[in-house]
Amino acid sequence: MAQLEFLSCLAENPAERPGQMARMLRLAPSSVATLVNGLASRGLVIRTGGVADRRTAVLDLTPAGHAVLADWQDVNEQILAAALTALSAAGRRSLSSSLPALRQLTAAVDALADETSPAVAAQPAGAGEDTTPEA
Repeated sequence: MAQLEFLSCLAENPAERPGQMARMLRLAPSSVATLVNGLASRGLVIRTGGVADRRTAVLDLTPAGHAVLADWQDVNEQILAAALTALSAAGRRSLSSSLPALRQLTAAVDALADETSPAVAAQPAGAGEDTTPEA
């Protein structure tokens, strides 16, 4: 699943640097390196030099990578379509009326996630809070 999410993110952000992919996916750089190595060995991702600085690597999907991603998206669309037809008419109306609120929720989550640094997000609840008793 992580590989498919990586391919999807790279399709939306072509010619991206590995470090930026790590930030966008909220993964450790070493995890991205592992994903890239595995996907490159399967011929799904290609690593090339950066345009401005040839020492900088950028990543792109290969035609095979695009094909794998398209197949995965097709399967997901078929599953979603089948699940939606399994809902009652009332269930479909309810889902449809909730879409604007779900879009707002998604935008709010994305905005908060973008504001939160990885170090803060990794802290357990309550970490960093002042727990000194008041005198």
